[in-house]
Formats: sequence, structure tokens, C-alpha cells
Amino acid sequence: MVSNVTEQNMNEPIIRSKMVTAENLASQMTVADCGEYGTLVFDEPVHHGGTGKGPSPLQGVLSALCACESVTFNRTASEMNFKYDSLSFSAEYKIDIRGRLGMRGVTQHFKNVRVEIQVKTSESKQRLEEVVTETELRCPVYNLIQNAGVNLTCQWIRISE
Repeated sequence: MVSNVTEQNMNEPIIRSKMVTAENLASQMTVADCGEYGTLVFDEPVHHGGTGKGPSPLQGVLSALCACESVTFNRTASEMNFKYDSLSFSAEYKIDIRGRLGMRGVTQHFKNVRVEIQVKTSESKQRLEEVVTETELRCPVYNLIQNAGVNLTCQWIRISE
């Protein structure tokens, strides 16, 4: 049996790097290549000049928020020995498109993001609150959006089994 024991100095940065390439052929559609994880297509709806072949980039950000909260919750729940069966997300954003249309002084990104997360669990509400607090402190996409000054509201709902 071979054992490998390492020690990590948590006082020093632990930097990881990931890469994505993307191509746009003079249209509203962009294909992002995530390497071994496949490709993602981002586009605009037909009525906005796109082909409608994929979600808008802003829907992609919203999807990334749900996915990142999910991954972070799973890791945190595991560390805190919190048992759950599933997470279900519903997310929406509001944006003033004048900023994207070039009006100076109007924010180009989300103004508001609202997320509802249903957690199916037999754990107590207090235990869920502990995991949620830690999840939101750790989640990179949640903090990216929040640090951009977006009014971000997440409502976590315990669904008992």
C-alpha cells in the first residue's frame, strides 16, 4: 500500500488556472470551447439579432451562478455532514438595457438577481442556515456578482422529506 501525505500552507495563495477559448464569426453567436468538457453556445434570441441557438451570455452567467452555488453547497454540506437529497433553482435577473445600448452612466450588467433554491432535506432549518451561510461565503460566482454591486437575493427554502 502506498500512502501520499502532503501538507498545504494555507497562509500562501493556492492558485489554480483554467482556460476556455471562444470563437465568434461576426454574429451574435459565440462558441466557447471548454476543452475536455465540451463546448457551450451563447447566442441572442432571433428578435435581438441572434440565431437563437443558445442562451444569452447573461443567461449563461445566471446558470453559472446556480451551478456554482450547487457545487459549493455540495462541498460545504459534505464537510459539515449535512444530508440532503436535491437542490432546485429558479433564477431571474433584471437589467436596464440602456447601458448595453451605449448610454453613459447606466450600468451595463445586472441590476437585480433573485434566486430561489429549494433544498430537499430532513435536516433542521438551523442546520440548513449554517450550510447556506458558509456556502455563500465560499461561492466564487455568488461573490463575483455581489462584489459587482448587484442587488443579489437568494432565498433558500427547506423542503422536508
